[in-house]
Amino acid sequence: MNNDVTLTRNIGISAHIDSGKTTLTERILFYTQRIHAIHEVKGKDGAGATMDFMELEKERGITIQSAATHCEWSNHFINVIDTPGHVDFTIEVERSLRVLDGAILVLCAVGGVQSQSITVDRQMNRYKVPRIAFINKCDRMGANPYRVAQQLREKLNHNAVLVEIPIGLEADIEGVVDLVKMRAVYFDGDNGETVRYEEIPAHLADEAKAKREELLDAVSMFSDELMEALLEDRPTEEMIHEAIRKGTLSRGLTPVFIGSAYKNKGVQLLLDGVVRYLPNPAEVENVALDVDHSEAVIPLDVDETKAVVALAFKLEDGRYGQLTYVRVYQGKLAKAETLVNARTGKKFKVGRLCRMHADQMEEISESNPGDIVAMFGIDCASGDTFCGDGVRYTMSSMHVPEPVISLSITPKDNKAQINMSKALNRFTKEDPTFRSFIDPESGETIIQGMGELHLDVYVERMKREYAAEVVTGQPQVAYREAVSQRAEFNYTHRKQTGGSGQYGKVAGFMEPLEEGEYEFVDDITGGVIPREFIPSCDKGFRACLKKGSMIGAPITGVRMTINDGSSHAVDSSDMAFQQAAIGAFREAFAKAKPIILEPIMKVVVETPSEFQGQVLATLNQRRGIIVGTNEDGLYSAVEAEVPLSEMFGYSTALRSCTQGKAEFTMEFSKYRQVPASISEELKKKYQEELKKQSAA
Repeated sequence: MNNDVTLTRNIGISAHIDSGKTTLTERILFYTQRIHAIHEVKGKDGAGATMDFMELEKERGITIQSAATHCEWSNHFINVIDTPGHVDFTIEVERSLRVLDGAILVLCAVGGVQSQSITVDRQMNRYKVPRIAFINKCDRMGANPYRVAQQLREKLNHNAVLVEIPIGLEADIEGVVDLVKMRAVYFDGDNGETVRYEEIPAHLADEAKAKREELLDAVSMFSDELMEALLEDRPTEEMIHEAIRKGTLSRGLTPVFIGSAYKNKGVQLLLDGVVRYLPNPAEVENVALDVDHSEAVIPLDVDETKAVVALAFKLEDGRYGQLTYVRVYQGKLAKAETLVNARTGKKFKVGRLCRMHADQMEEISESNPGDIVAMFGIDCASGDTFCGDGVRYTMSSMHVPEPVISLSITPKDNKAQINMSKALNRFTKEDPTFRSFIDPESGETIIQGMGELHLDVYVERMKREYAAEVVTGQPQVAYREAVSQRAEFNYTHRKQTGGSGQYGKVAGFMEPLEEGEYEFVDDITGGVIPREFIPSCDKGFRACLKKGSMIGAPITGVRMTINDGSSHAVDSSDMAFQQAAIGAFREAFAKAKPIILEPIMKVVVETPSEFQGQVLATLNQRRGIIVGTNEDGLYSAVEAEVPLSEMFGYSTALRSCTQGKAEFTMEFSKYRQVPASISEELKKKYQEELKKQSAA
C-alpha cells in the first residue's frame, strides 16, 4: 500500500433507490481486481452483490447498511463506501458523508433527479462534499442523459458539465465519447474489461465538438491558464483536467460521466475521474474542538508525526464482538497504541486493526492519516473521537434526524423477552435514529424509527439474529380524562365489623383546573376534620387520578376543595379518610360532566412548494388545524396541530403524495377534548375490554 496521502481517495456512492449504486460498486471492485467474478444484486446464482452481505439485503435486493471496502486504481488507494438509497436508512448516508472527502452521485438515465437524490444532495451540501455525477442505466428504455444533466442544473442548482457523451442509447449503447481526449471509447471483453480508444464516429463529430465547446466554456472559469490557452487555441488535456479538478474541489462544478454499470460501460473512465477530480485527505479542511481549552477550534493536519485524532462513525456487532469503523484524520494509528475516548475520558489499547472489504477483513499493523479502518472490542458510541499523546480533541458529531414513526412490540415468550432486550441494546447503540423505551403508562415497549421499512427491518433482524419472536402493534395513545364543570360532594364512609370501625366524612367540591394536573385546597375551619387526617384526604384524591371511569385513562386538570366534614373519636383513622376521599371523588366525577382529552402534536412538514396543496390536504384529513405556512424559494414549511391518534402511518402517506420528497417532525404540544363521536367509540371499546377481562 502506498503511504503517500495525496494518492488516497475516500469516496462514497450515493443515490436514489434503484439507481444502481451497488451494481456500480460491484463493477468498480471487479475492474480494480478486488473481486474476480461479478454477482448481481438480485442474481440467479443466489450469491448477491459483494457489498450487500446481510441475508436481508440479498433477499430484498436493497442496501440496508453502508458497507466499506478498498481498492487500487492507477496507483491510487481508494476507500469506497456503498450507502443505502431508502430514506428510512438516511443515517447510514449521513454518517458516511460525515467522514468522506468526495462522492459519486449516481443518477438513473430514465428516472433522473428523484426524491432521494435531492435528500442525498442536501446531505452532501451539509458536509461540503465535492462530487462527480454518474448517469447510470443508459441501456434502459427511455434513457436520456441530456435531460438528467439539465435536471441536475434546474433541480439541484449544480453547474453540471458533461465530460462524456454516449455512443448510442438504450439497447444500442456501444460506448462513450471522451470530450477531453476527443476520442471514442469502447469497452470490450466478456465484462468490458478492455478499454479501446478509436476515432469519433462521423455521425457524432459535430455533436461532440459542440459539447466540448460547452465543457471548455464552463471549466475555463476556474483556470486563467486555460482561458489564455483557449484564446490562443492551444489547450492541453492536462490544463482541462486541472481546471475541472479546481471547479470540482470548490464545489462550483459537477463533472458528469455517462454509462451503464450493468452493461459494463463507462466505469473505468469514472474511476479515472475519481482519482483525477476528487480531493485527497490533505485537500479537505477538517477541524476539531480542544476540550481542555474551552473548545478552541483546532485545524487537523494529515501529518503522521502529530497526535492521533480519529472519529468512530459506525458501530457493528460482528462475529468477534463490536466492530468500530474509524476515520483517521491526523497521526498514524497503530496496533497496541493507547488512545483516549474524548467523550468519556477513558483510555484503551488498540487491539486488532483491520481494513474492511464488505464483511471480510484484512489485518493491518498501522494505518495512515486520512485512512478508513476498523477496530475490535472498543467500548464506545457512534460519533466518539479518539485521541493520542496528551491531546483531548472532539470532532463535531453528525446531524441525527428525529424519529417519525413508532410501534409497540411484545415478546411472544420469556426467552424472546431476554433476546429482545439484547437486540434492542445493540440496535440503539448501532443506529442513532432507532430508539426504544418503555411507556410508563401502558407498560408497552415502544420502538421508534425513520419509517415503516426501517422498523420492519429491525423486527426481522431480531427474529433472525437473536431468535426473538415479537408481535408488533400500534402504540397506545396516552388519552386523559378531565372534568368540564364544578360538582359538589358530601360523602360519608362508615364501616362496622365488630371492634373499632371506620368512619370519615368529607364535603366540598371538584372543579376544572386551568393549568396543571391536580391541586388540593384545604378550606376546613373549626377542626371538623382533625389536622392529621387532611393529608389522608389528599392521598385518597391522588389515588383516584391514576384511573378514570370512562376509558380507564389517568385524570388530569382537577382542583379538589374540602370545606366540611366530620370525624369520630374512636373510628376515624388515616385509612377511613382515604376511603372517604375516594368515595367523594367518584361521586363528584360522575356529576362533573367528564370529558376525554387526546394528545395534540405540533407537526412541521417541509416539502417542495409544488406539493404544498397535497400536504395541506393530508393534514386536514387527519383532523389537523393548520397554524401557518412559510415559503422559502423551492421549499415551504407547513405547521399544524394534529391529534397523535391520527399520525400513525403518516410518514408513508406523506411520502406517497409527495414522491418521497417531503419530511416531517412532530413533538407534543398540548391536550385537547376529543370529538363526541370518537369519545363514544373509546368508551365502547373500554367497556368491551372490561367485559372480556371479567369473563376471563
